[in-house]
Amino acid sequence: MPTSSATLPSLVVRMLRHGRLGDGLSFLDLGTGAGGLTAYAARRIGDRNVTSLDVDPYLTSAAQDRLARLGLHPKFVTADATDHVPGRYDRIVSTVGLPAGPGLAPIVAALAPGGRIATTIGRTCLILTGWKRANGDVVGQVERDTAGFMLTRSGDDYPPALAELFTLARDGKGEDISTGNYPVVDLSNAWELSSMLQVTTPGVELDYEQRDQTRTAYMVHPDGSWARASADGTNPPEVHQGGPQRLWTALERIRHRLNAEGLLPLLGARVRITPDGVCHLSRGQWRGSLGAR
Repeated sequence: MPTSSATLPSLVVRMLRHGRLGDGLSFLDLGTGAGGLTAYAARRIGDRNVTSLDVDPYLTSAAQDRLARLGLHPKFVTADATDHVPGRYDRIVSTVGLPAGPGLAPIVAALAPGGRIATTIGRTCLILTGWKRANGDVVGQVERDTAGFMLTRSGDDYPPALAELFTLARDGKGEDISTGNYPVVDLSNAWELSSMLQVTTPGVELDYEQRDQTRTAYMVHPDGSWARASADGTNPPEVHQGGPQRLWTALERIRHRLNAEGLLPLLGARVRITPDGVCHLSRGQWRGSLGAR
């Protein structure tokens, strides 16, 4: 898995626009990476107002040297944002997929009252924006825009992957064998579907492969659940599932809703991020959350 990246410049600009930067406002770039967003922000509002944070000391050091050659001298901080964010900021823009729940709480705490945040949530395409109220809540919306960033790291590497479960998903027979209602889909590229799946079944991990005309999707979950769906082309798939949850069944409920209503309730939903980092979503009669235990 990648440990850093240089974000597409047009996406950097979109995230900065969502953040609504302004003269004299203190700004935190969360996820230094190559330093591009930091450079843009420093040019826009002045480097004395800009702080850039990353968990990797090499990245912050390299970006600091790189920007210094451009005559830009923002502040760089090496820290694990999911544990503690030093300082208080009027604007925060994150170009890493933050974990909803306790890992998001330190970022919410670092946002000044009246300040604004723009971020994505890990394993989703959702861009959340909002303003911080005096009671500590951040209130805003899920933008009608999408982005995908790598997951936040808390150290030198990511936690170990669910390799044994993926092996079981590839080879296991499962306690539940059925015929699926919908064609196999590559969920990694079906952003709204996979994002809704994270709301209903948080923590699920995905894989997909295609060999000739045979398409196979795999789903695993830390609780030991797994699913495999395989079919030729767009024919109904043979589905194998095991563990305490039926992951493919959960996905089919989402796809049924999409077919019945024509859209999913995520994009444009209202969002309230509480100080504990839980993201509460609502649209009409629909309610969902990310990061709740």
